[in-house]
Amino acid sequence: MYSPRLLDHFQHPRHVGGLPPPALTVEVSNPVCGDIFRLSARFEGDAVAEARYRTRGCTASIAAGSAVTEWITGKTRTELAALGAAHVEEMVGGLGQESKHAAVLCVDGVRALLKR
Repeated sequence: MYSPRLLDHFQHPRHVGGLPPPALTVEVSNPVCGDIFRLSARFEGDAVAEARYRTRGCTASIAAGSAVTEWITGKTRTELAALGAAHVEEMVGGLGQESKHAAVLCVDGVRALLKR
């Protein structure tokens, strides 16, 4: 059901936790399934120097959060703005139809971060 890459991120999540100010922290949720994604990032200039996350949700949402925080580290705001759900799905080795909301939740979190 889940790809080996997704299971690895779920079983061994990277970058779990939060960051103190001046890092930016946002929280987004999916009202349909109840998943919550909190994303923190510290920028140095225009690039993400450090990122952390916390997710309350399903296996796919936890894994996608891990993959996204790994990916955004070192990326510029322009690169972050180009992130789409298909890219998040690729990061975790694909998502079934019932789990695609996890990718959307992560993209929503990155977009909310860019608005701050």
